Amino acid sequence: MAGLHLEKVGKSFGHVAAVADVDLDFPHGKFVCLLGPSGCGKTTLLRLIAGLELPTSGRISLDSADLTHTPAHKREFGMVFQSLALFPHLTVGENIAYGLKIRGVDTARRRKRAEELLDLVRLPGVADRHISQLSGGQRQRVAIARALALDPKLFLLDEPLSALDAKLREAMQVELRMLQQRLGISTIVVTHDQREAMTMADIVVIMDHGRVQQMASPLETYRNPANAFVADFIGISNLIPGVLTNGASVEVRGRKIRIERVPNSLAGGAKVTLSVRPEEVHIRPANEAGENRLRGTITFIRDLGASVEITARCDDMEVLAVMTPRERPQASVGDAVSVELPAASCVVLPS
Repeated sequence: MAGLHLEKVGKSFGHVAAVADVDLDFPHGKFVCLLGPSGCGKTTLLRLIAGLELPTSGRISLDSADLTHTPAHKREFGMVFQSLALFPHLTVGENIAYGLKIRGVDTARRRKRAEELLDLVRLPGVADRHISQLSGGQRQRVAIARALALDPKLFLLDEPLSALDAKLREAMQVELRMLQQRLGISTIVVTHDQREAMTMADIVVIMDHGRVQQMASPLETYRNPANAFVADFIGISNLIPGVLTNGASVEVRGRKIRIERVPNSLAGGAKVTLSVRPEEVHIRPANEAGENRLRGTITFIRDLGASVEITARCDDMEVLAVMTPRERPQASVGDAVSVELPAASCVVLPS
């Protein structure tokens, strides 16, 4: 398959496996986010792709060409580090054109290329400024421009927005995505921010303990998580233990919850986990009849203005519902309610 291909890639540091048996295919022109908690192996995997680390096992190839043992400087990839690693003693233009200078490109062409890239990242006219004269967001754009100066085959970024304030970070997420779409360059970004991944990515690769848990579009990982870890890590989910019956239902606390999709890998009697997103949960009056309902008592209400969060205790577990102010029921803390879990919203996961 054309594009970047990883086959059984692993990396161990002593007895610790930072990355284990990773099989991935990244098509050309896609924006991919490596997502997971701290220490899950995503940065190590990016460094393996970049050639900054050599794999303990497995194979890395680009368009069928084996890159497993190719040095980083010969892979023709562009990379933006978390620290940005800009040269403080050089001007903005000199930073961007540094790689071109190393390659022997003449001064006039370097200057022209730097100005072109500054226009591309929306920083025209700052080529002669020093790095110390730029804001955090501007430095970020300079680092991106420098990585693009050599027309890389692959663009790699390691938590590039982590040092920015929240508002600027949101704006840069959109700008980075729009830039990637304009250039059509294959891009891989490491992040631990789910919102960032959902905003920018065509494909999300979710990792935990060095292994890939799921690779899919952001919407697919949200709506159809592969397991309880993914469901819990991507957004917020109610994870409800139960037992799969022989029919299309799951028994939860003695009540049958009808479901619309049963995984082929699971048989009746299997212990499972229901994943139900809070925005899909409905709080109904306690005496209202209907299917897929658990008896509960409201324990907490949080009004956030644009949304309302209601937590209900059902036996020994808590279920969270999120709704608009208009959907808010006439209920208070301590009231008995019926918690509805719509069949179409219940995703059955192996326990």
